[in-house]
Amino acid sequence: MKWVRKDVFNLAVPILTEQLFVISLGMINTMMAGHIGKEAVSAIGMVDSINNIFIAFFSSLAIGGMVVVAQFIGQGNIKKANATMKQALYSGLIITLLVTIIMFLFQGPIIATLFGSAEPEVISNAHTYLGITLLTYPLITIDLVANGLLRGAGDTKTPMKISIFMNVINVCLTYTFINILGMGIIGAALGIAIARVSGGIIILIVLLRGSKILKLTNIKQFKFDKSLLKPIFGIGVPASVESLLFNGGKLITQIFIVNMGTIAIASNAIAGSVATMLNVPGNSLCIAATALVGKYMGRGETKEAENALSYITKLSTIFLTVIALMFIPFAGKVVSLFTNNVEIIHLASTVLIVNSLCIPLWSISFVLPSGLKGAGDVKYTLVTTIIGMWLFRITLGYLLGVVLKFGLVGVWLGMVIDWIIRGSLYVIRFKKGKWKHKPLVKMTASS
Repeated sequence: MKWVRKDVFNLAVPILTEQLFVISLGMINTMMAGHIGKEAVSAIGMVDSINNIFIAFFSSLAIGGMVVVAQFIGQGNIKKANATMKQALYSGLIITLLVTIIMFLFQGPIIATLFGSAEPEVISNAHTYLGITLLTYPLITIDLVANGLLRGAGDTKTPMKISIFMNVINVCLTYTFINILGMGIIGAALGIAIARVSGGIIILIVLLRGSKILKLTNIKQFKFDKSLLKPIFGIGVPASVESLLFNGGKLITQIFIVNMGTIAIASNAIAGSVATMLNVPGNSLCIAATALVGKYMGRGETKEAENALSYITKLSTIFLTVIALMFIPFAGKVVSLFTNNVEIIHLASTVLIVNSLCIPLWSISFVLPSGLKGAGDVKYTLVTTIIGMWLFRITLGYLLGVVLKFGLVGVWLGMVIDWIIRGSLYVIRFKKGKWKHKPLVKMTASS
């Protein structure tokens, strides 16, 4: 394997930096909430399992725009890339407004249905946290879609700078609200909400002013363009359905955990936050894989797309393995930054060690399909997600965690088995090469 590819590193390093700050938003909130009390951190963990479904859904809609823009950029068609940007932004915002209204109206029944067995104080905190954070969905969507479009155009530095700013705002406000003003769970929610709203507004201003390639013009004039919406949603809809099924499955496993008690809920929230931070290089390379494969496929350079995806997957595996091995001896100390509760520290540390030992399997389960999406092969990734999540992770998570009483560790072992199944199917797909014959946008004359 060639160790350094400038095209990958030039794209991935700013995304890596950005992701570090993005993940820090949730991690710092969880850390500060942990010192409010186990009820607060449990509530944030439960609500984030709902919020993350929608954030992942919005991110999947953004993938459609990113891939189409990347393929048009690969062809040198700047005019079509800009038209795609407008279609993706407007359609994504309309969908998000509808989702926000529905969530606002039904937030009470949703919490009662999913987490009704939790302690009353946890439920109360969950209502407060969800009620504030769901109002930021439209701005989150603008931020996610715009960032995806810029990455598709090869600009990864602008999203990075905005994410750094968002993180600074979040840290300052959350600390002030919780530790100085004593606002508790409301302070945690307001800190991250204001940070997300700020990011959405800033990225919108950037597009209105114009980047090197993309510029949002004539914002009052908009007409749906079927020729562009078809490839955008041809990628975005299957990716979104896949995301909903995947995160819906995670939500079901969260329900298993809720029934295990507050210690398990808090441990899972902390372990999830730490695991996400450790996995920043992998998630960054997922984004890079989608954008880079999309660009090469737009040019018709299928061999380059294959080489790039193979390289990125191997690179991700190496990075994650090294990080995991370095983390294991310090698992308990890292968890203790979130809480002083001995039971939570022990349980969260245990599942994080299990996660770290199995992390080499992660890249083939997530980086490979990200590249396949860049090529337009979204139906295969959708079917594979259904198989892995719904036939294995949920079933085995329940069997190991609830029936056999392995508790939280059993639920996480079900997740690892899901990685093995899906990863194996993606490797088979990659090697057979059928994904390289999924045309998304037709070759056109550049503008």
